[in-house]
Amino acid sequence: MRGLLRGEGTLDLGSAYELHPQAAIRAEAFGGLAYHYGNRRLALVKDPALAQLVRDLAHHRSLGEALAAGPVAEERQEAVLGALGSLLRSGMVRRKEPEADPPALPGGEGAPPPARAASRSLAGRLSGGLSAPICLTWELTYACNLACIHCLSSSGRRDPNELRTDQARALIDELAALSVFYVNIGGGEPTVRADFYDLVTYAVERGVGVKFSTNGSTLTRKRATQLAAMAYVDVQVSLDGATPATNDAVRGPGSFATARRAMDHLAEAGFGPFKLSVVVTRHNIDELDRLEALATAYGAQLRLTRLRPSGRGAASWERLHPTPEQRRHLYAWLRDRPHVLTGDSFFHLSALGPALPGLNLCGAGRVVCLVDPLGDVYACPFTLHPEFRAGSVLDPGGFTAVWRSSELFAGLRRPSSPGACSSCGSYDACRGGCLAAKFFTGLPLDGPDPECALGHGEEALARVPAGRAPSPGAGHSRPAAVPVPSPARR
Repeated sequence: MRGLLRGEGTLDLGSAYELHPQAAIRAEAFGGLAYHYGNRRLALVKDPALAQLVRDLAHHRSLGEALAAGPVAEERQEAVLGALGSLLRSGMVRRKEPEADPPALPGGEGAPPPARAASRSLAGRLSGGLSAPICLTWELTYACNLACIHCLSSSGRRDPNELRTDQARALIDELAALSVFYVNIGGGEPTVRADFYDLVTYAVERGVGVKFSTNGSTLTRKRATQLAAMAYVDVQVSLDGATPATNDAVRGPGSFATARRAMDHLAEAGFGPFKLSVVVTRHNIDELDRLEALATAYGAQLRLTRLRPSGRGAASWERLHPTPEQRRHLYAWLRDRPHVLTGDSFFHLSALGPALPGLNLCGAGRVVCLVDPLGDVYACPFTLHPEFRAGSVLDPGGFTAVWRSSELFAGLRRPSSPGACSSCGSYDACRGGCLAAKFFTGLPLDGPDPECALGHGEEALARVPAGRAPSPGAGHSRPAAVPVPSPARR
């Protein structure tokens, strides 16, 4: 039987295959993770035998020969080949010209994979942590020329103790050694750091992809052209409304025009499908269709993010977060548009019906984390609080030791009780919601999300005593809002 799968992704036992040159695969206890730097797709390889087969493909003259080498038990071959066909269709694996003498397997790579833990769900495996983050957020600086009222890091003023260039490079070296696929760089406004583009170039050269968020104020035509020539770099332009009135009320006067000018420069430079990044609020949720149309007009992708009560968002969350009716509308809107990116922001809404695309779990300290401008490591970008500080990249052992040995992260990875949600039949769908949203509204961490899709959050919030919610701290806000500079024209 030569043709194993019909359609565009047909596998042939007599043909040779290989992991795509723009893709990478990393071993995990449950199998592995594959990431394609070209199309920015992440694939969960749920079987160690499949992960081993993908790594071995390039070392054999044909798929049949790779199977005969023995990484896949005969009774598992049909299921594993079906999954391999999915990787072929997604571009992770590609057909290659057969070689008379393919490269020999490196020592140890042909060893039988560990036994598969079939009894654990994928969510359960991920909840137990990974050998390294899928990605991490790196707030490169607290400096910012805006004063957005929902800023998760209360940015504004630069901290004099921010990581030096050599320390930042050392962190990139660690991430490369850990096979971290990419970093989400933010701030503050990361591009105001004098060494920003040098660090981006260095990361790409070390095999670590970069996605960075920007308000667009420094993104000139020259910079857009420079970015368009760089591989494995993705740009997210922040815009929180389809009109200046909606956006500028949150991000500051002139910020809409600044962002649009940056988008113009990226489009003119032929950058490709950059991201239009939107924090969903009760004031822009009625503009989602227009924001999607705007992204489409630029050949960009729309990315929606949940508003959390972190940083300056703690003071604005009550008046900005979507109403229950709006959240139900958002769930239906996203269900109809699986192409809209969310970064798993809205898994708390999965109790309303079929799960939204994504991992549908809180990844804090399990699959993601945050490095702040000083090098401190936190459970996630929205938990900038001493209670969720796991260590520092400047500690002995660096980031690797923090990720693998932190008591905080070990606690987050241990199985936990549903707590107050134990009697809810939807707990397996939403997993109790967002850690940061609960913490900064004063709710117990084993309780419901404040925006629980079934209304339990509102009930719990009504019982929170005044003053119980933890303070996000002083942050780095400027004494007053800073005017947005005129859109860059060069």
